[in-house]
Amino acid sequence: MALAGRRRVLGYPRRVRLVIAKCSVDYVGRLSAHLPPATRLLMVKADGSVSIHADDRAYKPLNWMSPPCRLEEAPGVWRVVNKAGEELRITLEEVFQDTSYELGVDPGLRKDGVEAHLQELLAANPETFGEGYTLIRREYMTAIGPVDLLCRDAQQGTVAVEVKRRGEIDGVEQLTRYLELLNRDPLLAPVAGVFAAQEIKPQARVLATDRGIRCVVVDYDKLRGIERDELTLF
Repeated sequence: MALAGRRRVLGYPRRVRLVIAKCSVDYVGRLSAHLPPATRLLMVKADGSVSIHADDRAYKPLNWMSPPCRLEEAPGVWRVVNKAGEELRITLEEVFQDTSYELGVDPGLRKDGVEAHLQELLAANPETFGEGYTLIRREYMTAIGPVDLLCRDAQQGTVAVEVKRRGEIDGVEQLTRYLELLNRDPLLAPVAGVFAAQEIKPQARVLATDRGIRCVVVDYDKLRGIERDELTLF
């Protein structure tokens, strides 16, 4: 932490910080956005991200800045600046609570039996994602959790694969966070994404496509070598 006059420049915190405050928010960058004054939750996470939340949605913040970014605090205002020079400016009118917590290392989401077996089968059959695909590593560890499968495509590009039994929006969000982190590694970048599931919800498919993530629907029984016991015309 460095002090510059009355301003504090903060690096990545070791704790998650939760601030409840009446504030207005302005985003200045490729696009401009404004949130008028209201009581909101400000979250500074251990990965360096800063997000602003209301109580009317389950998972998506009103606005946010992904890491790497720099948080500068001065009386009544936060400036969050990313490496591209875009700025999230939070003007604080009244702070009701400012708390930090040490969460420790998260063990990650434990998959159910089918999902874990599906991941295992896809690791053994990476060509399911396309001709020429090979496996680099299963459960490739990152600072925010393990990527299910890290592969190479036919052109030797790196591909991160998130495996779900049912593909929903939260799985796309999870893969997006992994891709943001992996693409900072010059030995891996550029890293493409594949969202693989037995069933992918339409909303998840739309979000994945918008973020450049390819969706692959996989047949669990076929991967296990089991023929479907169904009558067919041909």
